[in-house]
Amino acid sequence: MEEYKTVEKFGEDFFIEKKSKFIGYACPVKNRQEADDFISKIKTKHWDATHNVYAYVLRENNIQRYSDDGEPSGTAGVPVLDVILKEGLVDVCVVATRYFGGTLLGAGGLVRAYSHTSKIGIEAAGIITMDQCSIMSVKVDYSFYDRLLLFLSDNGCNIIDTQFSDNVSVTFSLKADGVQNLNSKLTDLSNGRYSAQYISTEFAKV
Repeated sequence: MEEYKTVEKFGEDFFIEKKSKFIGYACPVKNRQEADDFISKIKTKHWDATHNVYAYVLRENNIQRYSDDGEPSGTAGVPVLDVILKEGLVDVCVVATRYFGGTLLGAGGLVRAYSHTSKIGIEAAGIITMDQCSIMSVKVDYSFYDRLLLFLSDNGCNIIDTQFSDNVSVTFSLKADGVQNLNSKLTDLSNGRYSAQYISTEFAKV
């Protein structure tokens, strides 16, 4: 399966347009249930909002869904969805909450406002690329830890977890085709003391 783009984490941002407050939320999701749960969570949080517009795109069955939530047809959910599609994102859900400020924005104004709301929510969540990666683990002495961090960063690895005990155990991901080269470099850097152990292969941030 080819690499894909999504958002890294939950993100939130807002802006004011003619006294209407727009809040953009974005979150990574894997399926319809997770998307529906996220939408419900935001709707519950903003039960008093004028509108809670949403859109999501999933890799699973190429699902795309959106809702105008009472705004004029085509002025809210579609613009939110369009931003997701233009960014090339999947496995993401965006909710755009509006508190009406008393001034009508018109169809064009609504499209621009909801597009911007979607964009700032996605930017707050952070766009990442996911690809088939090898999940690796290496255990080193504390004296080597700082050098290891720099080494992993310079070689395109993403740290997943770090455990501190008698030694430091670091779990990280990197593109599957880079494992052999990485271990060769690590062995040279540590004068043969350390090499990373393979754990699994899965989609991870690159």
